[in-house]
Amino acid sequence: MAKSNDNGFHSITWEDDHLRVIDQTFLPSREIYTNLNTTGQVWEAIKNMKVRGAPAIGIAAAYGLYLGARDIRESGFESFYLEIERLKEYLESSRPTAVNLQWALNRIMTTIQAHKEKEISELKDIILQTAQTIHDEDERLCKSIGENGLEIVPDEAHILTHCNTGALATSKFGTAFSVIWHAHRENKVKTVWVDETRPLLQGARLTAWELKKEEIPFKLITDSTAGFLMQQGLVDLVIVGADRIAANGDTANKIGTYNLAVLANAHDIPFYVAAPYSTIDLSIENGEAIPIEERDTAEVTKIGSKEIAPAKIEVYNPAFDVTPQHLITGFITDNGLIRPDYKKNLGNFSSREVSMKK
Repeated sequence: MAKSNDNGFHSITWEDDHLRVIDQTFLPSREIYTNLNTTGQVWEAIKNMKVRGAPAIGIAAAYGLYLGARDIRESGFESFYLEIERLKEYLESSRPTAVNLQWALNRIMTTIQAHKEKEISELKDIILQTAQTIHDEDERLCKSIGENGLEIVPDEAHILTHCNTGALATSKFGTAFSVIWHAHRENKVKTVWVDETRPLLQGARLTAWELKKEEIPFKLITDSTAGFLMQQGLVDLVIVGADRIAANGDTANKIGTYNLAVLANAHDIPFYVAAPYSTIDLSIENGEAIPIEERDTAEVTKIGSKEIAPAKIEVYNPAFDVTPQHLITGFITDNGLIRPDYKKNLGNFSSREVSMKK
């Protein structure tokens, strides 16, 4: 059993020559760690949500690129780079919506180009070092997100959250969960309302598991209960994560997030998105251009192995929805709070951060 401490816990680690992750498909009943030794194993872990959460997916993909690169035969730069591009495209095909995956891989590709005069063996080491830098950086960013979010959490707060945004979804601390975790340490949290998050129950299985581990007071609710809680005045604010933020602030997150934003707006409840700079995609003008992953119908017609719907029916199962920017009160980032005008403020923030990381 992984033990929490003053700094949370790690669900994804690099150990000598392989990646070690908590297989989240077994949670909460069993805490099973899996070793990933090849690019294919990383792809499968991301595709089948053994590893999930936008930042964690990016970290895993970065290591996955190295696992493939280390087996490429010593050759000239051009042929080496072509093989790396092939591995990159393969990893990107695992899940299309979370921009952190593409961001991490693109960052490594840029780093390789910047050192193309080096020996291939050196380039392989640089790929691993860059993956480790991305991993370590995410931990620092998530800690800053939590600290920066303290100012928007009132005393005795009733916070509603959706899906899982904790250490399971990042290198450590989480995004929206980091705000909750840090607020709890300041004795500001009365209770956390945890949406079950159909169809894969990331709230019930994962967020509840993390909150229990950290001894943060919470109550699990069905997704359809959120509006009633707001109507009763039992929600002070909503904090969610993000898988991709467009240049204008439109935000893709787990399916059901848009519902919460509409409800929060109708009840004058602040609705915040917590995310690091790597989740901001300035190449996409608005939410209409964000690719939305559609997943297997069995996720809706079954819970585990148990059938809960008639056989051979049509199912629509998008994994994400897009919340329009006008429904978002603000973004809690590693560089502080970002409020409207989002197109201007997100652009300035992301551009500066990218420049600093070059």
